[in-house]
Amino acid sequence: MHAINQYQDFFISYLKAQSISREPKNLYDPIIYILDLGGKRIRPVLTLMAAEVFDANYEKALPAAMAVEVFHNFSLVHDDIMDEAPLRRGEVTVHEKWDLNTGILSGDAMLILAYQYFEQYEAPVFMELAKLFSKTALEVCEGQQWDVDFETRDDVTIAEYLKMIEYKTAVLVAAAMKMGALVAGTTKENACLIYEFGLYLGLAFQLQDDYLDAFGNPETFGKQVGGDIIENKKTYLYLKAMEFSSNDVSNKLKTLFATQPTDSTAKIEIVKEIFNTSGASKATQQAMQDFTFKAFETLDRMDISKEKKEILKAFGENLMGRKV
Repeated sequence: MHAINQYQDFFISYLKAQSISREPKNLYDPIIYILDLGGKRIRPVLTLMAAEVFDANYEKALPAAMAVEVFHNFSLVHDDIMDEAPLRRGEVTVHEKWDLNTGILSGDAMLILAYQYFEQYEAPVFMELAKLFSKTALEVCEGQQWDVDFETRDDVTIAEYLKMIEYKTAVLVAAAMKMGALVAGTTKENACLIYEFGLYLGLAFQLQDDYLDAFGNPETFGKQVGGDIIENKKTYLYLKAMEFSSNDVSNKLKTLFATQPTDSTAKIEIVKEIFNTSGASKATQQAMQDFTFKAFETLDRMDISKEKKEILKAFGENLMGRKV
């Protein structure tokens, strides 16, 4: 096993060695741009790590890790278009740097490129990877649609919200880990357990992302802080604030989330204050911790060494301590 920063370095070296630059440039340059923006590379790292957890060399998992990263960035390009987001990882988004049509088409090409990386595996493994990937990709789309639908609904429940983030975010984290397990050729039980581990960790990760969207440092977060508030997204913070607040406060919050002022600065600060005073902020942090502990519980059932269980646990703890 290697350290997280080593897996990141291994993956970045592999990424830089890929021949993505081709004609027409206006199709492929945006792909190179978004992939070069950096980010945490959490999903491909998980694929490489999972492969070595189950006794395979990380190099065997590099094409699968690349597929995961390309797909993840494809979803970001299209998400940014739908959200009309100006920034991604602190830089101009693809559709702002080029144009809307280029963002759509380059994103489409990325989805196809992601599938092509599985072609480097033998037929049995290819079939397992492609089947998991197709299921995951469709679930991500379903999660994104729920996310959009929730913006105009006033009756979103906590259960519905958790299902949405499970599909939009957690399933890809889970699939990234299971792909490493499939490449390694471990048992079906181990592959399912590492998926479950990733799913719970992905739920905790997305709740933390929601929290950082409101309360993160704009210099380190890499995205527009308060973006979810501006877009009137019913995040876990919002739903808990509605649950905990008096009628007057909940009505005020509902009114704020029915508006999109030209200058959202005041709106963001008022909403953040409600999140804090209502207890929604603490409830969100508690939920993050609960899902992280559920992830750790799956390690007890996994047929791997105690040392490897500790490595996975340490990764989860570090992930939950992030500020970006």
